[in-house]
Amino acid sequence: ISHGLIGASLFFLVGATYDRTHTLMLDEMGGVGQQMRKMFALWTTCSLASLALPGMSGFVAELMVFVGFATSDAYSLVFRVVIVSMAAVGVILTPVYLLSMLREIFFGQENRSLLEHNRLRDAEPREIYIISCLLVPIISIGLYPRLTTETYRASIETLVQQNRSALVASTGIHWGRVPPALATAVLPDQIPSLPPLDPGSRQAYP
Repeated sequence: ISHGLIGASLFFLVGATYDRTHTLMLDEMGGVGQQMRKMFALWTTCSLASLALPGMSGFVAELMVFVGFATSDAYSLVFRVVIVSMAAVGVILTPVYLLSMLREIFFGQENRSLLEHNRLRDAEPREIYIISCLLVPIISIGLYPRLTTETYRASIETLVQQNRSALVASTGIHWGRVPPALATAVLPDQIPSLPPLDPGSRQAYP
């Protein structure tokens, strides 16, 4: 969800900027920030969302991925450390290329040829409205992630329970403690009944 919203906003801004400059080369767009201040503000806001600024949906998405993978027991500790370290490199490089892009487009020395041959108009109300429609859910999810997580939480929990029960039925391998009532409720014909577990005992099901 977050990637779709942020990606759509950035692609829209690319098209709007190209419609004004008629070029995709960053080194030909220097110094257009003075002529397109509103466009610069929109670019900056969407870029900050893309680099996972806290308070926006990108931060919540990256945090959930990092925490979920780092705390998962499905992989070894060494593998988790390696993958998280590689992902951290991407987190560092993202603001580098995004902020460099903003500098190349809106700051620096003005391209006289670009300013003379193209009428650089600022963002229009229609474009501001479209970006605002994308920024509202981006910021809303960043401030209150349950707006989206609650919509699929029940289905995810059901899917996890079914997978655990199927794993018990096919291989006999237990992922943690699977209560007999839950296991027989999901697959009653495939999972044999298990003896009740003493609440004070640390013994897992065989």
